[in-house]
Amino acid sequence: MKRVEHKRRRRRLLKSVGRDGIAILPAAREVIRNRDVHYPFRQHSDFSYVTGFPEPDAFAVFTPGRDEGECILFCRPRDAERERWDGVRFGVEGAIASFGADQAHPLAELDEVMPTLIDGRKRLYYPVGVDPDLDARVMGWVNRVRGKVRTGAIAPDTFITIGSLIHEQRLRKSRAELALMRRAAQISAHAHRRVMQSCVPGMKELDLEAEFQHACFKEGARFQAYPAIVGSGANACVLHYIENSAVLEDGGLVLIDAGCELDGYASDITRTFPVNGRFSPAQREVYELVLEAQKAAIARVQPGCRWNEPHEAALRVLTKGLVRLGVLKGKVGKLIKKEAYKPYYMHRTGHWLGMDVHDVGDYKRDGEWRELEPGMVLTVEPGLYLPVTDAVPAPYRQIGIRIEDDVLVTQKGHEILSRAAPKHPDEIETLMVR
Repeated sequence: MKRVEHKRRRRRLLKSVGRDGIAILPAAREVIRNRDVHYPFRQHSDFSYVTGFPEPDAFAVFTPGRDEGECILFCRPRDAERERWDGVRFGVEGAIASFGADQAHPLAELDEVMPTLIDGRKRLYYPVGVDPDLDARVMGWVNRVRGKVRTGAIAPDTFITIGSLIHEQRLRKSRAELALMRRAAQISAHAHRRVMQSCVPGMKELDLEAEFQHACFKEGARFQAYPAIVGSGANACVLHYIENSAVLEDGGLVLIDAGCELDGYASDITRTFPVNGRFSPAQREVYELVLEAQKAAIARVQPGCRWNEPHEAALRVLTKGLVRLGVLKGKVGKLIKKEAYKPYYMHRTGHWLGMDVHDVGDYKRDGEWRELEPGMVLTVEPGLYLPVTDAVPAPYRQIGIRIEDDVLVTQKGHEILSRAAPKHPDEIETLMVR
């Protein structure tokens, strides 16, 4: 992401905070996995969005109208010994030169400097209630200012979560963000193609996960946006199945929900396909029902449509189809009203997508489902999960199918970012033929 992009975001944030406010944004911390081994570090999405600074434990402070500088970064100093072990640090010099901070201080000065920055500000924005240690630290700074009110100091009396400012920005993607998301979706789509081509009975679910990750690595995406779900047979009916250890059986289906992360932006794609490359009649019947539901939902991804409209469109198709399959009995409208579909379709049809795979942004505003706007990106992912029960006719039992795409709301309609991943059953069978 170019430095100018982060500067533009900081400018919008400073305007929202206002001249009588101050905003404090902490970076992510390193987390111990076991003993002296850390989990791979990933920067907090809000912090990365505003600063671009990639190191842990930093703090960004935004003080609109401050003559000495409006963006102050506190970070680890350069340390030749630690850098020999862990790699180069940017230090306070790099925070200014490489990331555009107006001022920078070593982390050791944070508690000393923060009360002077807070003094005179009426509102304080930070991640309220997320981290008890941070809450205590912030109140310690505020109380130091309160202790000097007789000398003319002014302490904030209003505390607001900073997410209320940043998350609305993140919901509407810029051209630079969309370029990254298109590329992430393309890499993941190509990886899904590779998985389909490599799949044969007798492999393990884990083999497909490895194939997917390898394909992403080769195209420059080192990290996954979330743990891959590779569920074959009955495992496909477990929504967040991540054990990925079963053997792929001839005649069964496999569902793979996987997406890479590229430069901090997620993709999220699900495809379901036959292990041996050929859908059985019952599998194809259910698959085409889910695909029909997805097409109906994607058609409702338009500017001005409400968030719930794609879900409602998919729900009607799926419920009507469940009646046709003999799983449900009754009138479609009444079945939807009493949620008779829930044992077979228990999740909603999508979520926001961006830096986080389940990205930030309100789904309702003032009690109403929000309208879709150009620049918003969401997933569209209807599914059916048919367990072994007397209510499900025998040919359809243990069929779990989900089809998920990443969809951008455009000025005139929508763009399917993940369209390179095959999803028509004929296209899948042609790709898998040997």
